[in-house]
Amino acid sequence: MKTMTLHSNIEMPQLGFGVWQVEEADAVPAVTKALETGYRSIDTAAIYGNEKQVGEAIRQSDLGRDELFITTKVWNTDQGYDNTIKALETSLDKLGLEYVDLYLIHWPTPEYDQYVETYKALEQLQKDGKVKAIGVCNFNIEHLQRILDECEVKPAVNQVECHPYLAQNELKDFCRQNGIHLEAWSPLMQGGEVLKNETIQSIAKNHGKTPAQVIIRWHLQNDTIVIPKSVTPSRIEENFDVFDFELTAEDMQAINKLDRGERKGPEPSEMNVR
Repeated sequence: MKTMTLHSNIEMPQLGFGVWQVEEADAVPAVTKALETGYRSIDTAAIYGNEKQVGEAIRQSDLGRDELFITTKVWNTDQGYDNTIKALETSLDKLGLEYVDLYLIHWPTPEYDQYVETYKALEQLQKDGKVKAIGVCNFNIEHLQRILDECEVKPAVNQVECHPYLAQNELKDFCRQNGIHLEAWSPLMQGGEVLKNETIQSIAKNHGKTPAQVIIRWHLQNDTIVIPKSVTPSRIEENFDVFDFELTAEDMQAINKLDRGERKGPEPSEMNVR
């Protein structure tokens, strides 16, 4: 497992396990299976409603806390300095942890213009040792630039929708230039049509791998952090079995050409739901 060194000198596994839309009843067995398979990074959020179950799976495992990398996020209704401090305490209580490795702002919600204030709370939480690293989700370049201009600590991570149909090349370049790691949510386009793409399927056949494994490998070779989600044990294993092959330069170029700016989720500048 390759790790990415965040600028706070924290090592983050490049491949993690996401639990978005994982129901409460499925969360403990899914996270348990992920940990047994070899995942050490688990990505949850307050709004997912499964932090308690993630914590339970961690407690049931025989893994030490220092072997794990746990991410959670502050939801839009909890933005603002004081609210964010309280929101983390609630998340830590549900997770049963003394700290999280990465704490993220879930959306910028620019209409409310609180994300700078919220980020300053994250900076304080990092100083207090409640979080090891801080970052953001779904931030466009304009949102990131404000954080860089008005705050002290660079975001370690920007977690955004990213897959072969939404390669995020301009945003990737900006993040790379500013020492911010890009992390992909919906890396398989939620199991959508990209898995049926002829180019992806042809490359998968050539390597004796599945389309999902090829796409995850594409993310990894682009230096993107990736967090596929599944509750199916065989797919949890399949998504982890990506370290015994490498895409060629031609494979990478062919997949790069599939970009068409197609989103499954909201445009961050327009997402102001609370």
